[in-house]
Amino acid sequence: MKLSINKSRSLWWGISSIIILAGIISMVISWQQIGAPLRPSLDFVGGTRLQFERDCSNPDNCNQAIDINEVREVANAQGLGDSSIQIIADKDTGKDNGVLIRTKTLDVEQRTKLQNALSEKIGTFDPQKTQIDTVGPTIGKELLRSGLIALVVSFIGIIVYLTFRFQLDFAVFAIIALFHDVLVTVGIFSILGLVAGIEVDSLFIVALLTITGFSVNDTVVIYDRIRETLKINPNHPIAEIVDDAVNQTLTRSINTTLTTLLTLFAIFLFGGATLKNFSLALIIGFTMGAYSSIFIASTLLALWRERKAQPVVSSTSESINS
Repeated sequence: MKLSINKSRSLWWGISSIIILAGIISMVISWQQIGAPLRPSLDFVGGTRLQFERDCSNPDNCNQAIDINEVREVANAQGLGDSSIQIIADKDTGKDNGVLIRTKTLDVEQRTKLQNALSEKIGTFDPQKTQIDTVGPTIGKELLRSGLIALVVSFIGIIVYLTFRFQLDFAVFAIIALFHDVLVTVGIFSILGLVAGIEVDSLFIVALLTITGFSVNDTVVIYDRIRETLKINPNHPIAEIVDDAVNQTLTRSINTTLTTLLTLFAIFLFGGATLKNFSLALIIGFTMGAYSSIFIASTLLALWRERKAQPVVSSTSESINS
């Protein structure tokens, strides 16, 4: 089966526009609610994160589900009413026997006082499953700044590389495809932050950098085939050349993406909580990377070359004809 992607390029652009628009709307809503387009973790804003899980080996300790309102009452009594509180499932039973609290920076005495108050209210905690992390606000801001600088530098490097290897218009549309992948990934995580409380940490920046590398690699393969065909058949319609290039590299693109996604799904399912959001970002980004390389970067290049090849009628010629 041969794909004619340029015949339906408005459809591909429409699908991408809807997804990106939904993400932008979510980011605006998120900004109004929490002051940031995505829900930041402690890596970026600083503070203390406490995760407690009840010890279900004790009789009657886990008979009732944790009431988040009771946790909020304890937090309010400790002067931590503005904390972010989530009820989480424990790994052993899958039931909601854990609580995750993200709050301002607490010292040892404050953490102990909060833990004891919660234990009295909702049950005894398993000390082996207790997790406490503290990050200073200065470190968080430095991580965010360094991550954004790395992302910008990678985009500039890709533009320079593609300009020298191909032509400027190839580089421009490859970068547009990369922006597409990053915007979709960021937008989906913004939506997940609103509906599921999913936070982004420093690994999310690493994921975005990895996505740009994967996506541009797929795009370069297709662009290489387009360039080779243009040299051999420069007079052929650009839409046909692009369609042929996509079809010739389609199997390679699908196989590469699927084998990579299999590994990422394994990490997502069995890699633990630390890598779950990281692998999810890569799953979304790699899928969008394959999509944008085939349906966005190549179709935009075809449209540009079609319009560039159209003859321009000068005002003098128009006056003579009239």
